[in-house]
Amino acid sequence: LLDSGLVRGRRFFRLAFFVPYAVPGVVAAIMWGFLYSPNLSPFAAVTGRVDLLGADLVLWAIANVVTWVYVGYNILIIYSSLLAIPPEIYEAARLDGAGPARIAWSIKIPMVLPAIVLTTVFSIIGTLQLLAEPQVFRTFSSAVSSTYTPNLTVYSTSSIPNFNLAAAFSVVLALATFALSFTFLKFTQRRDAR
Repeated sequence: LLDSGLVRGRRFFRLAFFVPYAVPGVVAAIMWGFLYSPNLSPFAAVTGRVDLLGADLVLWAIANVVTWVYVGYNILIIYSSLLAIPPEIYEAARLDGAGPARIAWSIKIPMVLPAIVLTTVFSIIGTLQLLAEPQVFRTFSSAVSSTYTPNLTVYSTSSIPNFNLAAAFSVVLALATFALSFTFLKFTQRRDAR
């Protein structure tokens, strides 16, 4: 959809993917919270039957908001990487008889893999830093507690106030974020070396 010569409206898709990133996370969480709320949603037929703010689905509801907001940022990085691929490589592949699917699988994905790894690392870091979206969802759902995410735990602990414990939680969170990101990078580098 972003760079295929066969798809019409590529500019529309680029804009549609990126526009949600211009919406602040708090505003997006409020907007989606109203859409999920059975009493306020224009989709009351769905939200009345499926409790998207209940304990079973609220995590997925928050994940949807975060994905909706940040997919544009990730697409921007991946699309920039796609633009950096020299056109001669595509031309050589077409001369060798490769179709669009083969070009995507054998050229585009391997060439943008570093960008995909980068966006995955950013996503790991962002996931562990969730604060605004769950904080907003606390007003819509009783399933989101003050310790629902690590950052909410730090925030609620510092509000008690217990600054020493909040600082300790922050250090542990920073170390966990570093460890997960480093492990993912090492795993992907090991796979690339094969």
